[in-house]
Amino acid sequence: MAVKDRDRFSTATRIRLIGEQTAARVYRSQTRRQARRSRLTGRAALLALVVCSLIVALAYPMRQYVSQRAEIADLRQQQKEARERVERLRDLKARWQDDAFAEQEIRRRLHYVMPGETGYIVIDPGTARKSRTDRETADRPWYANLWDGVDKADAAAQ
Repeated sequence: MAVKDRDRFSTATRIRLIGEQTAARVYRSQTRRQARRSRLTGRAALLALVVCSLIVALAYPMRQYVSQRAEIADLRQQQKEARERVERLRDLKARWQDDAFAEQEIRRRLHYVMPGETGYIVIDPGTARKSRTDRETADRPWYANLWDGVDKADAAAQ
């Protein structure tokens, strides 16, 4: 009977059946591939979502960390400069403790002279070109100029 059943189907029918079976296999294989692709795409989307969430969650703390590190570096630099300034001031204070240095600075800054010495002031040629009022203030004692400055400031305030 198997021979008769086989004979009942023509070659065209058998080829059509083989084609349908092959098409069904290909369709199933494509469906599996698409299912696999959609799973991978879903996984990839989830992974991308997690990575983006981590980036967003860590962005602010990292920015704060970097800015704080920069602030710490600035403060350390300021501290170093302050220490250097304190050292310079200590050196200056120690120099002022020396009577010879103090006397030298008093003579230089305030134009003091010792008894028996003759004091003189060298006029810069550039100051000789100044106006008459500037020359008058140069000839006067320092305290008179100071008092005039106070008077002028008081007059401007009123």
